[in-house]
Amino acid sequence: MNFKYDVIVVGAGHAGCEAAAAAANMGSKTLLITMDMNKIAQMSCNPAVGGIAKGQIVREIDALGGQMGIVTDTTAIQFRMLNKSKGPAMWSPRAQSDRAKFILKWRKIAENTDNLFIWQDAVTSLVIENKNVTGVKTELGVVFSAKSVILTNGTFLNGLIHVGKTQLKGGRVSEPASFGITEQLIEFGFTTDRMKTGTPVRIDGRSVDFEKMEEQKGDDDFHKFSYLDFKPRTLQQLSCWICHTNEEVHDTLRDGLADSPLYNGQIKSIGPRYCPSIETKIITFEDKISHQLFLEPEGENTQEYYLNGFSSSLPLHIQIEALQKVPAFRNIHIYRPGYAIEYDFFDPTQLKHTMETKLIKNLFFAGQINGTTGYEEAAGQGLIAGINAHINVHGGDEFILRRDEAYIGVLIDDLVTKGVDEPYRMFTSRAEYRILLRQDDADMRLTEKAYNIGLAKKERIVLLNEKKEEINRIIEFAADYSLKPEYINDTLASFGTSPLKQKIKLKDVITRPQITIENIAEHIPAFKSELDQIPNRREEIIEAAEIAIKYDGYIKREKLIADKISRLENIRIKGKFDYENISSLSIEARQKLSKIDPETIAQASRIPGVSPNDISILLVLLGR
Repeated sequence: MNFKYDVIVVGAGHAGCEAAAAAANMGSKTLLITMDMNKIAQMSCNPAVGGIAKGQIVREIDALGGQMGIVTDTTAIQFRMLNKSKGPAMWSPRAQSDRAKFILKWRKIAENTDNLFIWQDAVTSLVIENKNVTGVKTELGVVFSAKSVILTNGTFLNGLIHVGKTQLKGGRVSEPASFGITEQLIEFGFTTDRMKTGTPVRIDGRSVDFEKMEEQKGDDDFHKFSYLDFKPRTLQQLSCWICHTNEEVHDTLRDGLADSPLYNGQIKSIGPRYCPSIETKIITFEDKISHQLFLEPEGENTQEYYLNGFSSSLPLHIQIEALQKVPAFRNIHIYRPGYAIEYDFFDPTQLKHTMETKLIKNLFFAGQINGTTGYEEAAGQGLIAGINAHINVHGGDEFILRRDEAYIGVLIDDLVTKGVDEPYRMFTSRAEYRILLRQDDADMRLTEKAYNIGLAKKERIVLLNEKKEEINRIIEFAADYSLKPEYINDTLASFGTSPLKQKIKLKDVITRPQITIENIAEHIPAFKSELDQIPNRREEIIEAAEIAIKYDGYIKREKLIADKISRLENIRIKGKFDYENISSLSIEARQKLSKIDPETIAQASRIPGVSPNDISILLVLLGR
């Protein structure tokens, strides 16, 4: 064993695991350092992956050759496609996973990936020479050298746990916090602050009256996260359960607010707006007499359940007393209470789009250290950091995803351009090109890019090309095949759609909301024969072809808009201006542009406080 590596990743959460796997799979000798090898990719909060916009990120990670989709599919105990009643731009996959098996699967991947090594220890400081990171020092006194270092510390940097007035130092319950790195980076000029997140009570399912809850089963169809061709969901599929709080619950919670760290001044850091604690809900929405709660299974062979919607840092006895006012929880027994945790993060405007820091070369940040929340957001950042850390070591063009190419591109651009004033969570509303960034076509958008840099393997490009060929064959058939009114009108009437007055192309009929490729094909033998020739992944391919046909006009229009905006992405301005001395810019624009130092005109236009007039001035100064 030697102690020299190409890339070192500090922290084995979702960001760290993706970063380490990506760098190693691209050929870098990589070391993943974690405090506990038995907690690799621990699902610290809810035992689920995906959800609104987050599910799209996971599909993008998979399309790029990452691991999260594969791990989730093979450890899923429930899968649902959210927002199916809306257009496909809003469809979002989500899965419950077996928490323990999720860890075991990730550890198996990590231990069997060529070039990837694991070390169990805590990093206490970085080795930095001439503003270039060259390694790390650990609690055991070991010094590892590296050409690139990626920090993915999650909630562990000076982590402080709160349960009522009780405070514990830790990165997660029963796990020690990490000290030293924040203080060292502040000396190098980094700006840091504190954030707060929380997690709910864990409940013993044997104490729950499930008859007083509404059952929520998963989907039983072809959908999954990974684009690889394998059978998903081999584990027992389990239900989630729904119940509600009531006024008695809220009264009990209000009585305990005096001892709430959120409201007595004990916690002063920034909390998540979009995943509030139950005590925040009853204050913010004081007119609501109930809030929905989801009881989610933690695994196929455990009685542990996660109570989604009841995040809290109230004292233990208040949490239990309030829960006992819910009919399904009259006889509640819990494994542990909910708690809040405060931790350090760094202003992400101190990063490049590659996730490399601007102040120290070859040092990368990914995950909650950048002010984000969520496994999926962390994993997406980790993947991009791992790719670019490898490129920094071995050479090549930096790997950056644009806003019209991926939700991951939107996420990173938002972070490095706008910064954060609360834990950042991805939503479909954050993406201006939602129709282009659908969950069904992440492989179409990204797999070839990943294959060209050596991350996605040949298996993926073969599957992609086969899928493209089959989709194009369906679309071409539908565009060429004509339907005559006398042969199809009775069928159209049975589907509740208007009859034809003249001969039209099959493609135009498929655009009708009542018509699907599958239901119309049953009445057109030639079309059915064409579909029967699809060799593999029939449902996935037909769904993708149908979306392409039905939304063709919308997709083309949005692509045209994206192409126009992307021209501004090609106008590079980094290093061309001394913004402080351009008096025609607004004072706010001068300050923001100096701080962010945008790479392109397009990025400059997205900085809060930089007006269209300021952008026009920069374009004039560029001679455009």
